[in-house]
Amino acid sequence: MFKTVRNSLLVLLAAMPLLAVAAPSAHEVVQQTTDTLLADLKANKEQYRNNPNAFYDSLNEILGPVVDVEGIARGVMTVRYSRQASPEQMSRFEENFKRSLMQFYGNALLEYNNQDIRVLPASGRDEGERTSVGMEIRDGKGVVYPLSYTMVSMDGGWKLRNVVINGINVGKLFRDQFAQSMQNNRNDLDKVIDTWADTVARARQARGES
Repeated sequence: MFKTVRNSLLVLLAAMPLLAVAAPSAHEVVQQTTDTLLADLKANKEQYRNNPNAFYDSLNEILGPVVDVEGIARGVMTVRYSRQASPEQMSRFEENFKRSLMQFYGNALLEYNNQDIRVLPASGRDEGERTSVGMEIRDGKGVVYPLSYTMVSMDGGWKLRNVVINGINVGKLFRDQFAQSMQNNRNDLDKVIDTWADTVARARQARGES
């Protein structure tokens, strides 16, 4: 019995250094993801310009694990429409939404030309279950565009739930687009889901991809 207890204590003591390693903070998740993303873009930019789909796939690999696609998609669809959707429709929309999100983000990044992108220092406050991480993008003319990531604590880590770019709430922008598309398509949910990528592309063009 004492041998069993001793062995158990030895196992516990051996594991303690691993238990003491804290999970990355929201700020660290954003910083690490940004560094990985920009390094990948720098190394493969010409290839990605010629083959944007390869870039979208790479974005999915880098961003996919840290983006709450299900939560964002449900927020875009809102309770009004999500409660009408079947599990198959929700799954299809999440997949279409994720692809359009990578394209939306990727098209902007392909125009990245050595601008200064800086993750702002962490506030030091208790992050709780939801927090914001700030970033600044300085273009070649010195104009600074503020960006804020809304991060939520889930599955033992931090994931992106929303983005505000230069005062534009991307989550709200997508919600408005979804509601307008439902109205344009006479509440045909399947059609809205299947044409979502086109809806986002048209909205981006209408705004001059600003």
